[in-house]
Amino acid sequence: MTIALIDYGAGNLRSAEKGLERVAREIGYRHAVALTRDPEVVRSAERVVLPGDGAFPFCRRGVSAIPGMDAALEEFVVHRGRPFLGICVGMQLLATRGIEHEIVDGFGWIDGEVGPIEPDDPRLKVPHMGWNTMDLVNPHPVLDGIPLGPTGLHAYFLHSYAFTTRHHGDLVATADYGGPRTAIVARDNVVGTQFHPEKSQRLGLALLANFLRWMP
Repeated sequence: MTIALIDYGAGNLRSAEKGLERVAREIGYRHAVALTRDPEVVRSAERVVLPGDGAFPFCRRGVSAIPGMDAALEEFVVHRGRPFLGICVGMQLLATRGIEHEIVDGFGWIDGEVGPIEPDDPRLKVPHMGWNTMDLVNPHPVLDGIPLGPTGLHAYFLHSYAFTTRHHGDLVATADYGGPRTAIVARDNVVGTQFHPEKSQRLGLALLANFLRWMP
């Protein structure tokens, strides 16, 4: 079996692939990283990672445009209950829907919606771009051993839209940008990061290592 990194034409694939490969070597994880568009590879994978850059509608349609991919993801996540990681827009697609230029349904695995960032401080520009610490809301294994809070490690963000979860229990961590913005969500075997772990140095590599060890 493999770590399936889905290639649907949207995402920082090379960096994500290299980050996962590095972490897998360092922790002795025996499964290889497979960059794939093949639904059967996804369906039978040990773990799946879905990256994403750009607009919610573009990314959602990009996944659906691969014949059989929606069904493969449903089989993997819902029926097999295997570990899934969404990154940036890949995390946003976990939502019930996205409101970006138009209303588009997400996967619906975590209740909530993705809407525009509206900072409390009008001096803050959108997109939210740069390095931020995070505050813990609900503990999760992917954050084991990672220092958070004002003196914690930093993660790299680049986004104009944010995920608002319907249920407090699905919110793992927030980052402050003119108000708390969702940084990590999780439910059951699914976890998503708004930031890019593959670009987030120590924090990102530690989170990826925890994801590969995670047994939901």
